This record gives sequence, C-alpha cells and structure tokens, in this order.
Amino acid sequence: MNNVMKNTVEYNNKAILELQAAMKKTKNIRMYKRYSVVLKHLQGFQNKVIAEMEGLEEHAVGSYIKKYKVNGLEGLAMKKPSGAPRKLSPEQEQELIYVITNNTPDEVGFEAIKNWTIKLVCQWVMLNFKIIIKHSSMAVILHRLNLSYTRPTYVLKKADKEKQEVFKTDFETLKKTP
Repeated sequence: MNNVMKNTVEYNNKAILELQAAMKKTKNIRMYKRYSVVLKHLQGFQNKVIAEMEGLEEHAVGSYIKKYKVNGLEGLAMKKPSGAPRKLSPEQEQELIYVITNNTPDEVGFEAIKNWTIKLVCQWVMLNFKIIIKHSSMAVILHRLNLSYTRPTYVLKKADKEKQEVFKTDFETLKKTP
C-alpha cells in the first residue's frame, strides 16, 4: 500500500474508534443516530443505504456527513431551535413586571378590578404596547418572567370563630349519620 492509502485507513480507523466511543458515551438517541450515520459512512455504506437503515431522508444523511467532515464530532451537535421571535422587547417585559408587581388593575385603568388575570394582562399589553398576545402565549411569557398567579381567597372580617367551630363539629356528625 502506498502512503496515501495508509493515511486514509489510519484516519478512518481513528475516526471509527472516536465515533464508537461517542456512541457509548451519549444518552441522547438523536445524537446516537447521527453518530451511527457517520460511522456507517466511514464503513463504506452508500448514503441511500444508510438512509434506509436509519429511517432517515437521504438529504439528512448527507447533511450529517458533510457537517462531520467540516467540524468533526462538534459538527454533529444539535443546536437549540431558535423558535419564534419574542413579541415583547426586554424593555417592555421589564415595564410589564413593574406594572403587575406594583399596581392593581384598577390603578392602571381597569375600574373595580383588584386582581390581575392573564386576560387583563393581555388587555393591558394591547392598550399600552399595541401588541395582541393570546392567552396561552401570555401564560408562557408570565412564567418566563417568574410571575405566577393564584386565585384570591376571601376571608370574612366579621366571621364568628365560635359559630364556625360549632358548624364544623355539627357538619362532621351529619356526615357520619346515614
């Protein structure tokens, strides 16, 4: 064998060992599949055959191999999907946090309402920022901003503690009688 063929075989063997080690180490099924695709390519399988074996599209197989050839194992790493752009800017989010934590709805224009709801927050954002945000999206935004909400519980100021205790004991006896 000439030197070029020896170097190619050594490179392939080293790459195969590197991929097998990475496959043993990973717990991510998707990464395992990417490593497996490249390993089969280095073992001499054609892209079409690899795609059938792995249950992938042929262009995905080609993409994994190309990424590996350019950047090695790091090229196969999955990037976090970007997702949709945020509807509120960081400044708007900070203003929203300030308004919700420091004001009640009636202080910012919602008459006779004392508790914030997601629906009210959506309305406030629409009025102040001219941005329409759906209920479910606002729930995600509030969660991301570490704002949680609970339903208010009402306590009667003039409640008679003794009468409440008598009612509780009477109620327990009523529950036990057939």
